[in-house]
Amino acid sequence: MSPLSVAAVDAIRPRVLLAPLGVWVLMAVVAVANGGFREVVLIPRVGEYPGHVASTALLVAAILGISFAFFRRMPTEYATAELVVIGVGWTLLTVGFEFLVGAVEGTPPSVTIGQYDVLAGQVWIAVPLALLLSPLLFGR
Repeated sequence: MSPLSVAAVDAIRPRVLLAPLGVWVLMAVVAVANGGFREVVLIPRVGEYPGHVASTALLVAAILGISFAFFRRMPTEYATAELVVIGVGWTLLTVGFEFLVGAVEGTPPSVTIGQYDVLAGQVWIAVPLALLLSPLLFGR
């Protein structure tokens, strides 16, 4: 049976998804702090693009570290389908949060979407990829 078969999806336990939601809130706080660090410390010292790259690398490292610690300390054994749901949930919450903040700040959606343009040298895509894959990497 494939990890995402109907039976696997039916076996997802909603209660065990609450703790990962709390972990996402922690990651969101870390991401906001990282953004402040980027604007106040990194960009004035190294410039806009290097500051963006360094900040993204720091945030990916934080996401991986938090995810690793969470799944190593949790007594819950997650099914593969649950890990996929957690990763997709973390990713959707983050992208949604990013667009919401952009809308509140008056940033056009095209600018937010532009942050995902790898061909233009943008590295932000590493953050949602880390969120998507870290449950599968560390939750097994």
